[in-house]
Amino acid sequence: MSVTIDITGLPAERIGFAPSPLAELCMALHALSQPGHHPGLASWTSTTAAALDTGIADRLLEGDFMWRSSFADIFMPFAGIPGGSGRPGATLADELDLMDRLDDERFVSAALEHCRLAMYDGGSAHSPLADPLARAKALESASARGPQQLAFAVRVLDDTAGVRVWLRRLLEDCDEAFFAETWRRIEPRQSADVRHKTELLRRKGLPAALKEISSALSIDERLTTVSVDKMTRGSTTATDPRIGDGLLFVPTNFGWPHLLVLHAPGWRPVVHYPLGSPELASSPGSVELLQRRMEALAHPMRMMLCRSLARASYTTGELAAAYGITAPEVSRHLSVMRKAGLLRTHRQGRYVQHQLDLAAVARIGSDFIEGILR
Repeated sequence: MSVTIDITGLPAERIGFAPSPLAELCMALHALSQPGHHPGLASWTSTTAAALDTGIADRLLEGDFMWRSSFADIFMPFAGIPGGSGRPGATLADELDLMDRLDDERFVSAALEHCRLAMYDGGSAHSPLADPLARAKALESASARGPQQLAFAVRVLDDTAGVRVWLRRLLEDCDEAFFAETWRRIEPRQSADVRHKTELLRRKGLPAALKEISSALSIDERLTTVSVDKMTRGSTTATDPRIGDGLLFVPTNFGWPHLLVLHAPGWRPVVHYPLGSPELASSPGSVELLQRRMEALAHPMRMMLCRSLARASYTTGELAAAYGITAPEVSRHLSVMRKAGLLRTHRQGRYVQHQLDLAAVARIGSDFIEGILR
């Protein structure tokens, strides 16, 4: 499985590297909301969370599905402006200005990234602002996340202008509270990496640059298709006449183990790649327990379910809809994983939520963790 990017006919000068403060802020917010995904950032996440103003913390919880279990495309607005340069802004303020330039339909569809399955049919986007069925499906998807997330999704749809102002102010407050200092510290490394890879691309070509970015990236012999090895399928093009051509690679200090590919219809493709790959801490366990867990994860469908369950909690019905199988089949797979001690389950109103226990899976090996979170 992979996400492919068609670069046929793309001019070499339209392939580039650039840091993005707004995209990095998204990853920083994700690390704060999902510290279990990022053990190498434990010191930063614990210190930052402890110092965070309660008002900001409460507002972050309100809209956290934009960065907690998925990464909303609005954090890369430069990729979604038709006729734009396709490049990030030099500062966070510049990129927030680019976010303001997204039309309401793009903003809403991107903000409700967690409802992507509800808004896409056969590869075509359905705006929940204009399509009642897409709206109903988006709200049903949000309701499974909880009442707070549902209320915020309703706000996004019914008061888009107000939410846009609210989100910008929240991100500006995060910048003042912790991100500005963090960005000053990490930006030089990102800029140095961008310069290095730009020169590598110029001297040795795209295959050499991709190899240095990640072993998950490759290109075909004709140099027409970039493939990103992920536990999902998708495709996009770097020469879409609706938006403009270009392929951009953006580094992140906070991203590992995630390797992200923006491949939404009508957006330029972006590969958000992590700098460095810190090792996960290991904990000893019995051979019997390890064998039971490996057997539980060996089934192809359970591997696919892990892709979702590693990111957030889901109901049986959501997983059945996402993977095209029946709810009883999902329940049987979850039962096997639960008996192996790999799941956490809790009730959210009338929904029973299931989530992968990352600490337990981490003991199986960092390669498995990196694969399902990539």
